Amino acid sequence: MMATAQELQEQGVHLFQQRDYEAAARVFHQAMDAYAAEGRRDLMAEMQTNIGLVHRALGEHQLALEAMQAALRIFQELNDPVRVAKVLGNLGGVYAALGDREQAYNCYRQAADIFEEQGEKKLYGETLIAMGKLQVEDGKLMVGAATYEAGLEQLDQLSPTQRVLKGLLGIRNRLMGGTK
Repeated sequence: MMATAQELQEQGVHLFQQRDYEAAARVFHQAMDAYAAEGRRDLMAEMQTNIGLVHRALGEHQLALEAMQAALRIFQELNDPVRVAKVLGNLGGVYAALGDREQAYNCYRQAADIFEEQGEKKLYGETLIAMGKLQVEDGKLMVGAATYEAGLEQLDQLSPTQRVLKGLLGIRNRLMGGTK
């Protein structure tokens, strides 16, 4: 019996998590075709995004860009703001890897705005954290720290590293005469 589109999707995610990227890409393509046959354009576009993530993991940034832009167009046509924002966030990472900082910031900003409008607090926070990291890498330390801190404020559950950073940012704020 052939695997369903959802089974293929789950298999692809498992392979991706195991870093078997070529196999994951093959399975995501099969899932995409299966979803297309079912007329599920939203899930077909999700598979395109996953294929883009595989390309990104392999350092094939141009292919990642093409796959994600195709998915973005479908989500925009379907008027699905949360999925649009998720793809924009992923595109921000691809543009950052390509060294196109302006496009990366643009994508992150658009994603953050949509997540905030849609009440997606965790995704909003994660996007601000990604933007803050990029700002710090660009040498914009104070702006990056503030953006990162704003992102941390949105998350209910912090990783151990994030808890340490939040503590350090609090110390920084007290030293600088802040009220936090």
